[in-house]
Amino acid sequence: MQQIDLAAAAWRKSSHSGGNGQCVEVAFLGAGQVAVRDSKNQHGPALIFTPGEWDAFLRGVKDREFEIPQ
Repeated sequence: MQQIDLAAAAWRKSSHSGGNGQCVEVAFLGAGQVAVRDSKNQHGPALIFTPGEWDAFLRGVKDREFEIPQ
């Protein structure tokens, strides 16, 4: 598995974040990769997505694929 140095990553939180501690942060890396981490655990692990994986995730969000059934 390839190690990616995230020390210089510019992490961003959504402007819709309510500040309730239940947030994720994203960092856009080189070669189109995207890192995602838990904002409460900034020194913990991060998930790294390829450009295709990130695009698929965003399509799923826009299509409401991840909503909890009522």
